[in-house]
Amino acid sequence: MSKLYLVPTPIGNLKDMTFRAIEVLKDVDLILAEDTRTSGKLLKHFEIDTPMQSYHMHNEHKKLDYFIKVLQGGSTIALISDAGTPAISDPGFLLTRACIENQIEIECLPGATAFVPALVNSGLPNDKFVFEGFLPVKKGRHTRLTELAEETRTMVFYESPHKFLKTLANFIEYFGEDRLISVSRELTKMFEETKRGTIKQVLDYYSSKPPKGEIVIVLGGKK
Repeated sequence: MSKLYLVPTPIGNLKDMTFRAIEVLKDVDLILAEDTRTSGKLLKHFEIDTPMQSYHMHNEHKKLDYFIKVLQGGSTIALISDAGTPAISDPGFLLTRACIENQIEIECLPGATAFVPALVNSGLPNDKFVFEGFLPVKKGRHTRLTELAEETRTMVFYESPHKFLKTLANFIEYFGEDRLISVSRELTKMFEETKRGTIKQVLDYYSSKPPKGEIVIVLGGKK
């Protein structure tokens, strides 16, 4: 019976893989992976030999119709990303929407995603928050930051190490240097670190100690 499974994978520590996720990946007919080399290591570790094909941001439009036909033919497919939950700043939305439009059953497993632990351990209000993911690099960046300057809820961003210091400088420009912030990097990995303080304090810290690894920024809202 055709079905799409959205399966979270560990963001660092392989022990965060769930028993259910392993079971699903072993049982489906096909696994779609963002990077087959990265996912190949994960599947090998858990002794999963299910066939795998690539599905990433550069081919998801082109391959969408093909995989819908595969599902309509009665196959079961699991979608995974390099790390975390599919469709959270990773491919997955287009395939999920197409399945809904074609009345194909979808099941999303609970599991690892980077922004949840970063938000929870930030010490900033998390009863209400907004997830922004990656900010626009050029076009639209000024407009989005101007809009967010009035946001009263806690905000969550993803950022890469080489753009991180520039983003903090932008935050000072739009939100002020005294706004509270929490930065988590390398979550669940050996060198996991969370730095809390004002934007200026955190910028000063990382200016002398350039960050490495995946970064989650949690920013306090306007008071």
